[in-house]
Amino acid sequence: MSETVERHEFGAEVGRLLDLVVHALYSDREIFLRELVANAADATDRRRFEALTNEALALPSDAKVLIAPDKAARTLTISDAGIGMAKEDLAQNLGTIARSGTRAFSQALGEKAGEGEDLRPSLIGQFGVGFYSAFMVADRVTVTSRRAGTDEAWTWASDGKGSYTLEPAAREQAGTDIVLHMKDDADEYLESYRLDHVVRKWADNIAVPIAIRDEEGKEEAANRGTALWRKPKSEVTDEQYKEFYRTVSHGFDEPWATLHWRAEGALEFTGLLFVPSMKPFMAVEDDRRSKVRLHVRRMFITDEAELLPNWLRFVHGVVDTDDLPLNVSREMLQSTPTLQKIRRAVTTRVINELSNRSKNAEKAEDYQKFFENFGPILKEGIYEDYERRAEIAPLLRFRSSTEAGWTSLPDYVSRMKPEQEAIYYLVADDVEALKNSAQLEGFRARGVEVLLLSDHVDAFWPEQLGKFEDKPLRSVTQGAADLSKFKPEGETGEAPAADKLVAALKLALGADVSDVRTTDRLVDSAVVLAASGSGPDLQMQRLLRRAGRGFGGGAPILEINPRHALIRALDARAEAGDDLASEAGTLLDLARVQDGDTPRDPVAFARAVAAALAGTSVPSA
Repeated sequence: MSETVERHEFGAEVGRLLDLVVHALYSDREIFLRELVANAADATDRRRFEALTNEALALPSDAKVLIAPDKAARTLTISDAGIGMAKEDLAQNLGTIARSGTRAFSQALGEKAGEGEDLRPSLIGQFGVGFYSAFMVADRVTVTSRRAGTDEAWTWASDGKGSYTLEPAAREQAGTDIVLHMKDDADEYLESYRLDHVVRKWADNIAVPIAIRDEEGKEEAANRGTALWRKPKSEVTDEQYKEFYRTVSHGFDEPWATLHWRAEGALEFTGLLFVPSMKPFMAVEDDRRSKVRLHVRRMFITDEAELLPNWLRFVHGVVDTDDLPLNVSREMLQSTPTLQKIRRAVTTRVINELSNRSKNAEKAEDYQKFFENFGPILKEGIYEDYERRAEIAPLLRFRSSTEAGWTSLPDYVSRMKPEQEAIYYLVADDVEALKNSAQLEGFRARGVEVLLLSDHVDAFWPEQLGKFEDKPLRSVTQGAADLSKFKPEGETGEAPAADKLVAALKLALGADVSDVRTTDRLVDSAVVLAASGSGPDLQMQRLLRRAGRGFGGGAPILEINPRHALIRALDARAEAGDDLASEAGTLLDLARVQDGDTPRDPVAFARAVAAALAGTSVPSA
């Protein structure tokens, strides 16, 4: 080895952590290019800033970050015309982990600013470990750098296994060349198209021009260099918004809502978010997490920061802040207090936007289209987000037993009868089945409105919400305590007691029901099921049963309509002492079928129906 080549051991902390950085710190291998490009852009910004007070450091007019793959030599070179590094800088910044020249420079500049305006430019590389990600794809890395304002250049080289070398070098201009000697399994990063894809994904909005040189020596721009979200709203056209929306959402529609704002004060960040106008095509939804992109100083960090809760995962866009460091892992981001505050602020902003649009009577149909697309996801917030339930509830829309279109909980409450105590709802798998349900007969006859719920989450969230504007939510399958306050039109006299029939049905059905009773909530139907007061409603019971899970509510209650001709006929037979075991089972199965369930024994039920059809037809009510 030449006497001019110096061999050094990495600092002790590097020896312990370098393997972790290479193999565990980054979950995505292509991140190495983001880190190196970020460092190069950082160095360029730093030189531009220092040139404000030292003209000798002025940037060349064509300054850029150049990425040059060489398949024959199996190398990838990232070059810049930035501030560069002297020998001591190379040893300190690349030989000691978590020591960054950028960080030291930024801190020193902040101290000089004193009480005046913070003059620090938007520098990116603040941790000093991003450089080591190069060893994920390279088995050897050389860095040749010349500090701006000096004539001396040095080369740092290492295989990442505990030591590095320093030796004099030659470089015509100030700046840095990083040469990665690629591993055998990293051939994809020698392809120009692959490099272009990575740059556009991770660094498209870096202000410094980034170019990729192909095999023929031709250079192509790889980034747009403009952070659309950082522009004032007055400078962004609708077409630019649409183009950017389609980029981040991978959709072909236009945004239903565009939220572009800058938060200032103790917490500063910029947000550009979009609500789609179309439901995405997903046969199966694999990932329920929000994919809003987190940027720090315009640099894309991750789309897994979960900036919005799961129940707002349909929102796309970008949140960019200067108040976070360029963090090295998603795990560290999750526990950052600043990010927690940003999450709360962004969520509040989206809720406010939805709330304002939901209250705009002139655009009610527009909001209904949004809700048809994403209403089921919004409802998940009632179930999952205790703190936000009161804010989410007014955003929901429902079909109703009395209204032609959609309605809201505030509108429902405004139409409640003076004597009405609860908000009533009915859950089933299909809206049309709900409209024809026997469960609604008594409510419809009395003009009491019932909300019709048919989304997959509707069996879960009403119990979590509990009440709205101090009105409890109550499933109609769990009884109707205040229906007796409303007399149906045309109904005269008291209903027959049917005591003998009730007793006979209880005896015949045994443990299949928890009770048999007469009801005033039926008009045209003979029977209906109700859930016992201590258990879940009937729809939830069916879901739990299909999932093979038990529930603590016990068997259902069979309610009979004492005014119905069939019930009157059976009551007369009970009075005469006839055995009604077969008829009792058929009545229970009939009630189950009406509720969208299956008979206990489909074959036996079919035989009973066939036998009834073969005999004398039952008179109608």
